Amino acid sequence: DQWAQALQLFREMPDSSLERDTKLYSAALSACDKGEQWVQALQLFREMSDILVERSSITFSAAVSACEKGQQWVQALQLFREMADSRVERNSISYNAAVSACDKGE
Repeated sequence: DQWAQALQLFREMPDSSLERDTKLYSAALSACDKGEQWVQALQLFREMSDILVERSSITFSAAVSACEKGQQWVQALQLFREMADSRVERNSISYNAAVSACDKGE
């Protein structure tokens, strides 16, 4: 699984001199989204907040999209609302993922 390889590389980063930043988290979240790994995506997303890495519209949208693909519409909507609370601009990608999550929800 490519998403698993991407996360493994991401997890190896603290051993290197590179610092995890918003761009690296975006890439890892995107891998989780594409691999339909919503639990992993949420863990990474919450980790960003814990270690004070800035969350962006890209990271929020990837997390919302991962939840949408995992049919976790409640989680997707919580993240979508959290975007506004965090004063992160919502974009067409985040709106589309939130709407799609509601459509797939039961």
